[in-house]
Amino acid sequence: MSGFKLVGIAGSFNRPSKTLALVRHVAERASIRYGFTSKTYDLNDVGPSLGSALWRKDLDAQARHVIDEIVQADALIIGSPTYKGSYPGHFKHLIDLIDPHELRGKPIVITATGGGDRHALMVEHQLRPLFGFFMAHTLPTAVYASDRDFTDYAVSSDALLARINEVIGELAAFFPGANPALAAAE
Repeated sequence: MSGFKLVGIAGSFNRPSKTLALVRHVAERASIRYGFTSKTYDLNDVGPSLGSALWRKDLDAQARHVIDEIVQADALIIGSPTYKGSYPGHFKHLIDLIDPHELRGKPIVITATGGGDRHALMVEHQLRPLFGFFMAHTLPTAVYASDRDFTDYAVSSDALLARINEVIGELAAFFPGANPALAAAE
C-alpha cells in the first residue's frame, strides 16, 4: 500500500445514483492502480445538517467528518449530477464550507453525469472553474457520462471506460512511485 488516501464525493442525494456509481468506479480503479486507500461519500452521507448550516461549525459530527475526510485526502474524485446545466445547490454548499487553502494543490478528478450530451460541458464550465478558485489541480481529462453510459447503475460504455483510464493515468504525475508495477502493466 502506498499510504495515500483518495476520497470520492458524489453531489447527489439519490440512491441508486449514476453519479455515485461513476465516482465509485473511478475511485476503485485509481485505488487498484496506485494502492490508495479510498472512501466514497454522497450527500446522504453528509446528512441533513448540511441544509441548515451557515458555517462549518454548524454542521453535525457526521457532516464534519465527511468534510475532514475531503480536506485530508491526498487526491479527490469529485462527481456532480447535472441539473439545468450546473451542479446542485447542496453540492455547492458543501464545497462552500471548505476553506480554499484546504484544497490548494490537491489533485482532483472532476466527473459529472447528465441525461444527455447537451450537459457535457458542465465539467469544463462549472466544475473546473469552481476548483480552480480553490487552487486545486484539476486533472486535464474530465469525465462526463450520460444515461447511455450505464447499465443498471454500473459503468458500461467502452468510451467512458477509456476516458476513466486516461484520467487515472494522469494521477501518476502526483503519485509517481505508487504501485509502479500496476502502472506498467496497463
